[in-house]
Amino acid sequence: MTCRSILIALMIPVLLPSASKAQQAPALTEAVAAQLAALPLRCIDQQFPNKTSHTADSATDARLLPAELHPAFYGCFDWHSSVHGHWMLVRLLKTFPGLANRAEIIRVLDGTFQKDKMAAEAAYFTRYKVANTFERTYGWAWLLKLDEELATWDDPNARRWHETLQPLTGEILRLWKAYLPKQTYPNRTGVHPNTAFAMVFALDWARALKDTAFERQVIERSLSFYKDSKATPAYLEPDGSDFFSPSLEIADLMRRILPAKAFVTWLNGFYEERSIARICSLPTVSDRSDYQIVHLDGLSFSRAWCMKGIARQLPAGHKWKKRFMAAADTFLARTLPQVTGGYGGEHWLASFAVYALE
Repeated sequence: MTCRSILIALMIPVLLPSASKAQQAPALTEAVAAQLAALPLRCIDQQFPNKTSHTADSATDARLLPAELHPAFYGCFDWHSSVHGHWMLVRLLKTFPGLANRAEIIRVLDGTFQKDKMAAEAAYFTRYKVANTFERTYGWAWLLKLDEELATWDDPNARRWHETLQPLTGEILRLWKAYLPKQTYPNRTGVHPNTAFAMVFALDWARALKDTAFERQVIERSLSFYKDSKATPAYLEPDGSDFFSPSLEIADLMRRILPAKAFVTWLNGFYEERSIARICSLPTVSDRSDYQIVHLDGLSFSRAWCMKGIARQLPAGHKWKKRFMAAADTFLARTLPQVTGGYGGEHWLASFAVYALE
């Protein structure tokens, strides 16, 4: 069976619930985890096709291959997809120690977490004139998520990989701490530059690693950006290539910052009913071979993880609690079988699926 057919078979109980039972919420089982892990395992060492996003200083460095620019994170089409593919493999190993493809995952991670490779990745940000903006802030966020996953895992391999990652983590932190004070406005798009998504991962990292100064910095900027937001126009979502809901990413951030009662008050003023109806509707993905349109499958996953987190924060009986949970389950059940079938989705969607399932 192909990876796609196995995933579909695994999801049949979710997609086709019996008439007498409520729809079962999709879950990350060990069998599903092994199939999802196969996707980054195939592309972490695959150099082409590739979108480097490199701003060249000269004709010489314009001719550099992806693996020469980024010896650790050159595969999976682009740098950030490689980074969160590595995060996913670490997360799955951590969650399922007996995973069927455990040996292959360790081999691939050992190949990436080499001191010379990480030193080169860190040096990239100062080697070229405008490299300090490279992957700001989406790739930076996933790098911190990878670092957090390793730092919070009591495992010999994880400790070794985490130590190797530190030059790059340190460089990302230096850049982010310098950038936050001069970030006057948030980015509210539904794609890579989205500020709220990145702030979520930055805050999670700061709290896990006990960097209280960075935590305060993230909270201060987040409140200045979003605390007074009301009647967000989420009824206009999504744009044609969104993989984030701009409004839900903000709500997912604010639930981490505001006290529980204050968050409920803020959320009640943030959304109108027409916006709730819109974000609970399954996105239409007309062509999964199109690398931009397939982003909308990622939107289903990111909506699901935001809605589940927000719903857990809401008190029993809140008008949106059950609605968000039901919508999240539908997004997951309908989208999981679509993770495979073309490189435009396969090089990144599995990471979104894993994060949403958890």
